[in-house]
Amino acid sequence: MKTKLTFLLSIGYGLSSLTSCKTDSVLLCNRPQHVEPQGNISKIAFGSCSSQNKEQPILNAAAEKKNDLFVYLGDNIYGDTEDMNVLLAKYGKLSCKAEFQNLLNSCKVIATWDDHDYGVNDGGVEYSKKEESKNIFLDFWNEPKVSERRNHQGIYTSYYYGDSVHRVQIILLDLRTFRTPLITNANDSYIPNADSAATMLGAEQWLWLQNEFQQPAQIRIVGSSTQFGRSLNGYETWANFPVEQEKMFQTIRNAQANGVIFISGDVHLAELSKRLVPNLYPIYDLTSSGITQLEEVDIPNTYRVGNVNFDYNVGALQIDWSQTDPEIFFKIYGLTGNETYNHSIHLSEIHF
Repeated sequence: MKTKLTFLLSIGYGLSSLTSCKTDSVLLCNRPQHVEPQGNISKIAFGSCSSQNKEQPILNAAAEKKNDLFVYLGDNIYGDTEDMNVLLAKYGKLSCKAEFQNLLNSCKVIATWDDHDYGVNDGGVEYSKKEESKNIFLDFWNEPKVSERRNHQGIYTSYYYGDSVHRVQIILLDLRTFRTPLITNANDSYIPNADSAATMLGAEQWLWLQNEFQQPAQIRIVGSSTQFGRSLNGYETWANFPVEQEKMFQTIRNAQANGVIFISGDVHLAELSKRLVPNLYPIYDLTSSGITQLEEVDIPNTYRVGNVNFDYNVGALQIDWSQTDPEIFFKIYGLTGNETYNHSIHLSEIHF
């Protein structure tokens, strides 16, 4: 029988201490402490867009893959509220799903957010409850109380795994806390904002990222809740902020940061994008979405490599370290764990 803990909201909207069940409390299922991967890692899975009101059987398929790491890239719940009691209750509903428990028991799980778990559809810096939502997010994902993530605005962070020869750096961006409001055309489609003051990351996060790209690593996986590599589509993408997108390319160049790969979510489909830009190696962006949400209409993507997947999916990066020039596989899996997409490159392709 599943063990359950009941928590009350504290004044700061965090998770309080264990207490008896009360009508104004929020039920959270007991979640195990995540065990850190041992040694070098080679299997990283990820996903996004999971409604707490729907079954999530694809998480069972992900758990069966015995990954070293699973990354939630946002819309981990559909919160969409300024009522922190409501937000916390929705996290509670996710926590009690057997599929979610199964995933947590299979590997280490880390997360960033997107708009719906941030609290407002397509929202950015203008959302008034960003600090309260941040506290709930960090408590739900078991972020240590002494974590640096709690000491700065936003939820961006990084992780390092493996020895110096096999080091994988995971960079999780926050594309909500600091992001300039989007602008639209007469058809209510989002259009590029060419203002040099418009931002995706904000000044503090950019400085942090510049430093991260200077740290030693063989492969750098950048978790971006919205798509980085695809072409403009009228919805949320980095292409809405072309100055910021070019700043990312330039930041990688300046740091001479080898091995950068983007993973992304948000759009309820799966695809691989490849960007060729001057004086830089190819930038790949593997998108996986959604765990419960599906798209039916294909919007052309100038930079797409291969086919698009409209079924429930999770993404995966698999690294074959045994080769002199390690091979990196970009994979998409379906509900039964079946492989629906596989494209590979060698590490030397994404080096200066």
